Amino acid sequence: MVFATRSLLSFRALTRPSRHVPCHARRYLPQGIRHLSDDKPSIEQSQPAQDAQPQAETDIPLQTVPLEQLKAKEAEVADLTSRLRYLQADFGDLLQVVDVLSLALKSVPASYLNAPSPSESSSSPPPNPSDASSAPTSPQKSAQDYLVELHHGVQMTHRLLLSVLSTYGVKPFDPTGEKFDPNRHEALYQVPIPGKEPGSVVDCQKIGFTIKDRLLRAAQVGVAQDTS
Repeated sequence: MVFATRSLLSFRALTRPSRHVPCHARRYLPQGIRHLSDDKPSIEQSQPAQDAQPQAETDIPLQTVPLEQLKAKEAEVADLTSRLRYLQADFGDLLQVVDVLSLALKSVPASYLNAPSPSESSSSPPPNPSDASSAPTSPQKSAQDYLVELHHGVQMTHRLLLSVLSTYGVKPFDPTGEKFDPNRHEALYQVPIPGKEPGSVVDCQKIGFTIKDRLLRAAQVGVAQDTS
């Protein structure tokens, strides 16, 4: 019984992996066998290697911009942005002035402008040359004469404004009679008109504008509707 117990203990001792191998026994071990405890680096040795990499990245000098230079650039950007907004507002007002002048010219019928003036048709008696007290008086202007002069002044202003816009590549277009194009026209209403092709522009409320062959503002038009 004692012999069996000793044999069992010796068998367990042989099969149990030994953590500590004597120095004289290591010479007889195969070269391919290694102990994990021999090559495993310690925590203290691996920690400095990990900490060295972020430190190397932070050692790169960064180019800093002075604070005064950044503030000057921000002020310049704000100034240019405000100027651009003012220019956009002024340009929009300029197009509205063109619309008002066009509407004023259309509001006066051409038949009224071409009609003879009442001051020209009325004949005044010729002055008496013997009467020294009678001085030549200028003929009185009628309301039609003042209206014609006002119409001519508005027309000249309208032409001058369009000529100034054309120097910068801004040109107006009136699509009356053309086929409706949703890319260039803005339909305000549809009306059935006999004899008109459905989908064609029959009226232009506001003319459109292009700048260097690109659409600047769509024309507001009325479109013919199919009568069937």
